[in-house]
Amino acid sequence: MDQTGSNPKGVRRRRVFYIPGYDPIHPRRYRELYRKEGAAQARISGYSLTLSPKQTKGPYGWHAAAEMDGQRSEADIEVLVWSDIVRGSMEASIAGTYWQLVRTAWIYISTGTLRRLMRLRKGPVIAALYPVGMLLLQALMALLLAWGVAHAIGILAGLLSLGGLAAVLMGWALGLGAGCALLRWFKRRDGKFFAYYLMHDYAHTAATRGAMAPEMEARMGQFRALIAEALQDQNLEEVLVVGHSSGAHLGISVLADLIREGLPPERPSLGFLTLGQVVPMVSFLPRARRLRTDLKYLCQRQELAWVDVTAPGDGCAFALCDPVAVSGVAPNGKRWPLVFSAAFTQTLSPERWQELRWRFFRLHFQYLCAFDRPGDYDYFRITAGPLTLADRYRDRKPSRSRIDVPVSKFTSVAAE
Repeated sequence: MDQTGSNPKGVRRRRVFYIPGYDPIHPRRYRELYRKEGAAQARISGYSLTLSPKQTKGPYGWHAAAEMDGQRSEADIEVLVWSDIVRGSMEASIAGTYWQLVRTAWIYISTGTLRRLMRLRKGPVIAALYPVGMLLLQALMALLLAWGVAHAIGILAGLLSLGGLAAVLMGWALGLGAGCALLRWFKRRDGKFFAYYLMHDYAHTAATRGAMAPEMEARMGQFRALIAEALQDQNLEEVLVVGHSSGAHLGISVLADLIREGLPPERPSLGFLTLGQVVPMVSFLPRARRLRTDLKYLCQRQELAWVDVTAPGDGCAFALCDPVAVSGVAPNGKRWPLVFSAAFTQTLSPERWQELRWRFFRLHFQYLCAFDRPGDYDYFRITAGPLTLADRYRDRKPSRSRIDVPVSKFTSVAAE
């Protein structure tokens, strides 16, 4: 089935599989976000959207019923969970996190990947450097505190005529204890600083220099099985996979493997929506041959429609960077993805934009939220509305300001 065909296909029932980014939180967070923001978007755009318990077996999810443009449609939305793997990767001690800092920085700098990434967008590179700078600043503050306490103890010992090696050792013991306590304080409050969280994120990406870890391969196999089962359902008009942030490159490999295995001849339309993607952070690494192979393969396939939405206002994403082209693996027969901007500065009112523009992590989730001046991107119309992804964007042109030139130093792919 060619997803680029000319016959629009209405949707009465849809299955949506959402692949989150590097997030240790329970998936109910995404249900509450969908409930709250979907209700806000429905009020703004004048349609109906209601949530109820999911009607399918499988992972955590919810059911959405909508009436849009005079048509009724339903969707079962499920979260493909890998938060347990994320939590496992975040168990490093303070010392272990600083070792991750050194190792990750060395990998990105020594391979030339960091320099290449800076040729794309400064925002995500700054976001990648932020935890390095913040953790080093915290370490410096801890050392200064340790020195200050040791110096104060030394002065006090001198005033009390308690000189000698014992006083020096006691001073530094107390100082180092204070420094360690400060580092522990910073870690406990990382919900405000995000230094440890982001460091674990980039370290998880770089640990294998771009290769897929065995535990992730196993989890993606489970994702693939769930999507394959849904494609067997003749009562569905569309199966939609949504990959947000790091979930985008996971979705690329899941769907590439799924199509290689062969899809049913009679099946729902298959859509793939990537949001706020950070694909170059992985595909630019030397051992990311698996991902580069999947990028090259998936971008040519007629079995799906792939739409990539980012926004320059999102400093944590590689905005308008065609993930296939910039990775240097675009073939002559490239079809996908359709790359366009969510245009935050236009689809959010000036008041709303001023409220959000410096809340970088919140903006990275704006793709899943309501817009008070909506354009042609509406997450809730896409996931619960009456049109397939292919039909919704059939005539949409890519953004003219997209970056679609090869930038990656490493372009090798697996043998085909």
